[in-house]
Amino acid sequence: MKLLCSEATPDYSRYLYPYVVWGFLEPGETPADAFAAGFMPGLPSLERWYLVRQLRVPLASWEATSENRRVLRRSASLRCELIPKAGFNFSPERRARWLAYAEARWGPGVMPPERLERVVSGAVITHVLHFTDDATGADAGTALLYLEPPKAAFYYYAFYDLGPETRHVGMAMMTRAVEWFARAGVGHLYLGTCYSERALYKTQFEPMEFFNGFRWSQDLAELKHLVRSAGTGSHRLEDPEFLALQPGLPADLAQASRFRLT
Repeated sequence: MKLLCSEATPDYSRYLYPYVVWGFLEPGETPADAFAAGFMPGLPSLERWYLVRQLRVPLASWEATSENRRVLRRSASLRCELIPKAGFNFSPERRARWLAYAEARWGPGVMPPERLERVVSGAVITHVLHFTDDATGADAGTALLYLEPPKAAFYYYAFYDLGPETRHVGMAMMTRAVEWFARAGVGHLYLGTCYSERALYKTQFEPMEFFNGFRWSQDLAELKHLVRSAGTGSHRLEDPEFLALQPGLPADLAQASRFRLT
């Protein structure tokens, strides 16, 4: 990948001069290579990537926990189908339900119709994982995916009806996706970012890895420290609490970094 560093707001009082790291694929590279390096799509066209704290499940070593098994039993009545994007009906009725979900879940204006159109028409969506309630035949939910077997699957957006009777559907869809791609022999399922307490629900899978800026880590205590100490105004690699969770000093950690300037 080629990297660009886009300058963000500095804090001179704390010697913080941040840059957002953008990545661009080179010939011979695929999106799975970008995911493996810690990047997520910055555009639905996959033309630009950005380095983030994201989560992934190493599917070859995943084993269902007791909570995963409970969720799978509860969702046994949901029929799950993996459908290529070209074979799925993105009907106006479905889009309207997805937009209503987005406004209720993420807030007004976060996912306007124009953004949804860019997402579903972009290269970032190759398949959907669609769920149908076998009892009624009604749509139960749809997850929009990027799939590059056998290396990677990216669980991008998931939509379902919000209500007391469907409050468990979101976790059921994600758990069924983990099970589905583990059985299909896919290497990793990427689950998006984790910057808040609300996003920690994604860590219900074992093992779970997150990208901490220089390596993939399975240390849940490290992830929770990062989430709960956000905004403290210091470099992570100058934070004694964060360094105490690492296997070595910054110079040692650099040896494990995926990045090298030539």
